This record gives sequence, structure tokens and C-alpha cells, in this order.
Amino acid sequence: MKLVVYQIKRVLLFDKMDKLINKIKDSFTIQDLEILTGIKAHTIRIWEKRYELLNPTRLNRNVRTYSLLDLQKMLNVSLLYKGGYKISKISKLSDNQIAEETKKFALKDFSNSYEINSLMICMYTFDQNLFHEIYEQQMEKLTFRQIFTHTYIPLLNHLGLLWQTDSLKPAHEHFVSNLIYQKIALNIAKIPVNKKSNNPTNVLFLPYGEIHELGLFFLNYYFQLVGEKVIYLGKSIPFNNLFYLNSQVKNITWITYFMIDKTVEEKDEFISSIVKLLEHTKNKCIIVGNIWDDYKKGNTNNQIIFKSKLEELVSVNEVKLSVI
Repeated sequence: MKLVVYQIKRVLLFDKMDKLINKIKDSFTIQDLEILTGIKAHTIRIWEKRYELLNPTRLNRNVRTYSLLDLQKMLNVSLLYKGGYKISKISKLSDNQIAEETKKFALKDFSNSYEINSLMICMYTFDQNLFHEIYEQQMEKLTFRQIFTHTYIPLLNHLGLLWQTDSLKPAHEHFVSNLIYQKIALNIAKIPVNKKSNNPTNVLFLPYGEIHELGLFFLNYYFQLVGEKVIYLGKSIPFNNLFYLNSQVKNITWITYFMIDKTVEEKDEFISSIVKLLEHTKNKCIIVGNIWDDYKKGNTNNQIIFKSKLEELVSVNEVKLSVI
């Protein structure tokens, strides 16, 4: 019965994805702005009424729609507001002045929020040159792992939320994800061949149906960088393949990463499979993703380790970090 329900859910999921792919979206709801900017919809409405900050199109009395320019403005307003600027002062500035003030603020404090906002605009406008320009600027001051941890991870966390709304088309995510993927691959190619390690082999995989592999691919880069042994399997790996690998490699740390939430039934089934995978071995499994926080609280199996965030496995300093 569970298999039948799972298959039905998969059909519904891919049907929704197909509709998203074929839908041309050139406007945003106020809920989209809330998710993208971190400013509550209620607050945005007050700012509209009191300061005429935005001028949305109204489909009827209750439904507002916003343009890409509105989104860009609100991202800048959000950064200034969270940086201590009063909304009464921001509202008196023109759109160009808000953009310039945002740049000044970012340069003053080198706030990564500016880069994240710029990457979001890059994503929505399919501006590849802007992406590379931001990357080159950051590489002058930061290591790649710092860029990924402080800029790309927050961006990917946003994408995880946006997948559940109509404010993000798969084309947008694929565009920016592929650019990040290229940068990870570029930096992996720069790593010299490491000497053999006596530590467990980190086997990185995403279970069948999970498609967001950028975080896992970055761990592939990171573990190689610090001299750990890695087997990278990638996404949508059938579980029977893991049992086969279990018979071929000894001393394994399995690592998997979730961005999109699952049903309780799907989570229970996954944990049951992991328990069987670890039986009669001294291996461990690290499951990353805040969707598992409730399981983390009640976990009594010392072979299964839950981590809420990818950052918990990565050191942005030059000191080697043990994942256990």
C-alpha cells in the first residue's frame, strides 16, 4: 500500500513540475515577496499604504501582483532596513538612490546579503556574466569554501523554500545551480591528488527521488580538499546499490542531504532502510537537513547522526574538521 501511495505522490509531484516548467511567470504575489525578502506581507502592505513604497498591479480589490523591478527594489529595501536604516528615510529615496545606497552599505560592511540579493536577480534575469563577476570579486577576498558557506548555502536554502511556491520556475533554479556546479567542479580540479587516509571512506549519495545535489557535491569538494577519502554517487541512487557497496568497501561513513520535506511515512521508510544498511557493521550514516530535527531529538541509534545544516560538516577555516 505504501508503494502505491508513494507512486501516486510521485506522479502528482512531476505533474506539478511539468505545469511549472510550462507556465510563464512574470509577476509575484505578496507572499512571494515575503519569502524572497524576509519582510512580512503585513509589513509590506503597511509600507505600501503609508509610504507608497511599491505600486503593485491589482487584479481585484484583494490580489496584488508585483514585477521583477518591485522584487529588486524590495530586496534592496530589505537589506537597508535590516541594516538599521529607518523605513521613513528609505521611502524618500528614488529607486536609483536606493540601489546606490545598498551598494554603499554593502561595501562598507562587506555584507554577503548584497551578493545573495545580486545572485537572486542574476537568477531571475538569466544573467550569467553577473554571476561570474560576483564570483571573481568574492574570490579576491574569500576562499571558495567561505563563498559557498556564506553565500551559496543561504541562496540554496532560499531555493528550497521557493520550490514550494510559484515564484521559482525550474528553469531559474537549473540556471543558477548549474553555474554553482561549474564553480565546484572547477575547484575540485585544482585539488592535487591526496595521500591515502586511514579514516573512513565518505560515501555521498542522495536517495531515489531527491534531486538537489549541490550541497552534496560541495561536500565532495570539501572532503577531498581536507584529504579525506570520498566516493561520490550523486543523486537518485537505488538503495540496493548501497547494500552492494557495503559489501565492497569497509569502514564507511554514509552521508546524505535533504532540502525538500518528506511525509512522515517516507521518512520512517528511509530511516528503516538506513538501519538495515548499518546492521552488522561499525559504519555510520550522517543525515543532513533541518527536516530531520524532530528525529534528531528522539534518536537513540548511535550509528545514525543527524545534522540540521550542511555548515555543521564544514570548517571555513584552514583547520581540518572531523564530521563525527
